[in-house]
Amino acid sequence: MDATPLKAAPLPLAAAQAPADDFSHSHHPDDHPELRIAMWAAASILCGLLVYLAWRLFFGEHGPAAGVQIVSDALHSPVFWSAVGVGLLAQIVDGALGMAYGVTATTFLMSTGASPAMASASVHIAEVFTTGMSGLSHAKLGNVNKSLFLRLLVPGIVGAILGAILVTQFDGKVLKPIISAYLVLMGLYILRKAWRHRGVKREQPKHVAKLALFGGFVDAAGGGGWGPVVTSNLIGAGGDPRTTIGSVNFAEFFLTLSGATAFILLAGEPGTWLTVAGLVFGGLFAAPFAALLCRSLKARTLMTIVGCLVISVSLFNIYKALG
Repeated sequence: MDATPLKAAPLPLAAAQAPADDFSHSHHPDDHPELRIAMWAAASILCGLLVYLAWRLFFGEHGPAAGVQIVSDALHSPVFWSAVGVGLLAQIVDGALGMAYGVTATTFLMSTGASPAMASASVHIAEVFTTGMSGLSHAKLGNVNKSLFLRLLVPGIVGAILGAILVTQFDGKVLKPIISAYLVLMGLYILRKAWRHRGVKREQPKHVAKLALFGGFVDAAGGGGWGPVVTSNLIGAGGDPRTTIGSVNFAEFFLTLSGATAFILLAGEPGTWLTVAGLVFGGLFAAPFAALLCRSLKARTLMTIVGCLVISVSLFNIYKALG
């Protein structure tokens, strides 16, 4: 019998070249204490905000009866239900594809006459709840890459604060056509990503911090853009689509929270709470389903609809602003 010791079979070439953060690597929060801490922080913040808003509504200045009347008026308002529809559509797209919630919602708000600062502030306040639910859903399902999430987090927060400072320091009438033009470009970018054929590749993304800083800035300044800028570039650079979308969504909660806080401190509370409530209601309903759709959704048709809608409404806003 041959006494020569057996040698381990060499790994296949594809497996040997696979990056450390490949799709098959475990991203479940039970395996990463940092993700568990981030999940507990997000859940605690969301619960705290909901308790504060409920207390303010029913036990604030006007008492429980006034709070009930406000809720009743909202449920009979077409503005509220229009915002629910926009929030539902925007969150399905954003949660499944990692982009377009802010762009879609901001376009809708500006079409109703809101200033760029007011529209962006309202969207960011609504997104605190929708991105929180979406991010927690992605993390629970193992869609969040710990390393990528941490690399996005701080630069994205800094960019969001800088963007909020910019948009609150300029006249809304001057900024409105500029922001609308930016949203047209975002719509074209979404269409390009929907129809561009891209070969599959898996590489470690580079320049993540710079991309997050820029994405957070344009998101706050333009009312949307974190997903189209960050998600599209990371996937185009070779990132795994599932974990890229999940990581970008979870990081978005923390930068949105920072941006919304900056808007309230700099510009005061917006007067669009009915619309904000509708966006939140529709977005929270859609968020868990969007995370599940992330694995199997065929995105081209949905992205095409959103891109065309954003372009059409933004062009109309430009026409009204310059007319």
